[in-house]
Amino acid sequence: MNNIEQNKKITFFQNDINFDLYNLYKNSSYLAVDTEAMGLIHGRDRLCLIQICNESSLTSCIKIELNNSDSPNIKKLFENDNIMKIFHYARFDVAALKCNLKINTNNIFCTKIASKLARTYTNKHGLKDLIHELIGVELDKSSQCSDWGSNENLSNQQIDYAANDVRYLIKAMHKLKIILEREGRYELAQKCFKSIPVHSELDILKFTNVFEH
Repeated sequence: MNNIEQNKKITFFQNDINFDLYNLYKNSSYLAVDTEAMGLIHGRDRLCLIQICNESSLTSCIKIELNNSDSPNIKKLFENDNIMKIFHYARFDVAALKCNLKINTNNIFCTKIASKLARTYTNKHGLKDLIHELIGVELDKSSQCSDWGSNENLSNQQIDYAANDVRYLIKAMHKLKIILEREGRYELAQKCFKSIPVHSELDILKFTNVFEH
């Protein structure tokens, strides 16, 4: 839980943020969140990294060690009803946080779901395409598939990748919300967001296609 490094205005921690940063984050209206894991299978592939950024661009990366199963300050933040947590493809991240750290994330906005409901003029809803169109920033995704569980320090490329995945989410959320409200779909989007924890729990339990005939 000790602050271990400063790099490009990104604060690094092991397993949890400290109390000072928690007090800063808890007064935020929005927290952009992303996670990195050893793979895509919950229960097999462990959570390795959590990235957080608020509306003041206060960015943190928290490296989750192999045997850690408790991050109390992060848990309090993500379970705080007064803070909107913004993810891209929240279904995976919410499941990873619950499966690995017993965090029940609520008050969720998923930019991938929002993009599919708002940007019906395209089938390109990945984060790279979304941020490029809405924010005008070209994300480098070359470090997406890398060993996030290594005991060595993150490379500069991994740091840039991890931080950039949360730096622009709040701006993207605001722009997507404008489109959703204009097209009369924001209420539908909110209903979808509220269902994410259920879908995440089904993923953890390895249930598939339960809504099909």
